[in-house]
Amino acid sequence: MTRKNEEGASDLPLTISAQHGLVDQRDFFGSQVASRDMRGYYLLEKGEFAYNKSTSGDSPWGAVKRLARYEKGCLSTLYICFGLDVGDPSFLVTYYETNRWHKGIRLIAAEGARNHGLLNIAPRDFFETELTLPGEIEEQSRIGALFARLDSLIALHQRERLPTK
Repeated sequence: MTRKNEEGASDLPLTISAQHGLVDQRDFFGSQVASRDMRGYYLLEKGEFAYNKSTSGDSPWGAVKRLARYEKGCLSTLYICFGLDVGDPSFLVTYYETNRWHKGIRLIAAEGARNHGLLNIAPRDFFETELTLPGEIEEQSRIGALFARLDSLIALHQRERLPTK
């Protein structure tokens, strides 16, 4: 996907957090890192995905996240953005939380000489990686829904254990 924010459809600067997904830069960093004029940025709409090629301890091959919190937002062209033509998006969210997709990235990734922690992956190469998906969309939906419920249950139990002051 290469849809740009040429018409200024959004003034929301996004970033990808491995832990929190696609979030407003101003909240995450405490200020706007993006240019004031974001017409050259990608325009991501709710439900679409973005791949952050930056590595971290939690995400050694980067992170793929789906825009869920906002209707639309702007992302730097350093990210790889895409929608889903076939399949269940909830399953893909779950899939990208696993390490099943790392092998494909590992085969094509080269860390740039001056880009410490930024994998040198072309969009074409990213889109040619192999995804392991159940063939039936209904099965993808059931798996995606199951993991979404498990994530909610885990979050609930983690909140219950937080100490009160």
